[in-house]
Amino acid sequence: MKKAALYVRVSTNEQDPAMQLSDLRRYAQQRGFEIYEEYVDVGVSGTNASRPALDSLMDAARKRLFDVVLVWRFDRFARSTKHLVDALHEFRNLSIDFISYQEAIDTSSPIGEAMFTIIGAMAKLERDIIVERVKAGMRKAKEQGKRIGRPKAMVDVDTIISLRWQGLSLQGIADRVKYQDSKGRWRNVSKGKVHRMIKQHGLTNLDVRKAMRKTFSFTIDAYIVDTGA
Repeated sequence: MKKAALYVRVSTNEQDPAMQLSDLRRYAQQRGFEIYEEYVDVGVSGTNASRPALDSLMDAARKRLFDVVLVWRFDRFARSTKHLVDALHEFRNLSIDFISYQEAIDTSSPIGEAMFTIIGAMAKLERDIIVERVKAGMRKAKEQGKRIGRPKAMVDVDTIISLRWQGLSLQGIADRVKYQDSKGRWRNVSKGKVHRMIKQHGLTNLDVRKAMRKTFSFTIDAYIVDTGA
């Protein structure tokens, strides 16, 4: 006798999963399945990447604790076509059948296999359309002279160069220099950005060491003159 894992989900705490469970229990009985466990997510949106009951179901599936996953409807289980296809691929590799009660899809049947192929093709088409739309949007933005990506942080370059000439380390400069982001919040400049700005201005470590030696020499000379040593 095959063991079946039942999965149901409702989006709000006010909704009752009893109807879904009743349909799935009756279907399992008609098919002669032994119910391994009922996984129920209550008050959980289908867009959530992580759901407690679904996560537990997938963990049990990877341990091959049941033979069939039985859901009330596709959208109760998957948050997107890609999510559905990825899960179906994983179930196939684990030799676990997938049945959607409302859509009457059973991947163990020839029609179910055909539907699996169609759903996979639709998911690929969906991804291709999204990618093409993004590329088209980026092309249009560039044609209009718009900058792609996050706005550049307004950083006081002169202050960074001045601090470096004084011999401060990259991290020391990053800790002292702040900038205001697009939301008006003050943030520290990253060490990487400090390094890039110094490099862009052609300031090398050798230049800094030379400047520090000159400063040190000048300080000693001044001390000698002042003390009459």
